[in-house]
Amino acid sequence: MSLIKSKERGSLVVISGPSGVGKDTVVNEYVKNHDNAWISVSTTSRAMRPNDVEGETYNFVTKEKFEKLIEEGYFLEYADYVGNYYGTPKKFINEKLEKGIDVFLVIEIQGAMKIKDLIPEAVFIFLLPPNLSTLKKRLKSRGTDSKEKIIERFRTAYREINEVTKYNYVVINDELSETVKKIEAILVSEKCRCDRIEEVSLNNEEEYMHMMLLEDKEMPNKVIEIDE
Repeated sequence: MSLIKSKERGSLVVISGPSGVGKDTVVNEYVKNHDNAWISVSTTSRAMRPNDVEGETYNFVTKEKFEKLIEEGYFLEYADYVGNYYGTPKKFINEKLEKGIDVFLVIEIQGAMKIKDLIPEAVFIFLLPPNLSTLKKRLKSRGTDSKEKIIERFRTAYREINEVTKYNYVVINDELSETVKKIEAILVSEKCRCDRIEEVSLNNEEEYMHMMLLEDKEMPNKVIEIDE
């Protein structure tokens, strides 16, 4: 019998970072190798890109539809980022957490801070590029944005990096496999936190038997009931 019983509830993991840092790539790689992890697909009003997949990359809606969903209370949080809406649907998240599944939210800083107010026990991880030159190359290599949009994203990224201290952890995304290993280590350590302990089993019958053996005493023939 273990001395402690930990809470079986999954962890809500919030991943943020500047545009082009590789948030989706990192989280997809993590989830691919962990059966107890699930990505909450955000909803956005931005236009689809050539490599986007409806329902996997995002749920794509018009700006008008997004604003209607806001009125209906559909989102756990939402934010306006570089002229487009992004939001986290409430549906399924708590259900997954109750089943012990870790839920990943890949969201912008505005939304992350709203989640922090609502669910402070969530795990907040900020991804950074190795350097700004690498980030600039990644933004350009997408080939999906105009020069003006790239400049806007880069300026936004520069401001966002200053928000890193609002997160629990910061991870440099240089080598994908190493980044995933660091996130694995973070979640293992989070599950060992004292505030995840649901019960400590002391002064029970098994503990009494162990003490008898340690003291080299003869075990009684009848069962002795010990109040827990």
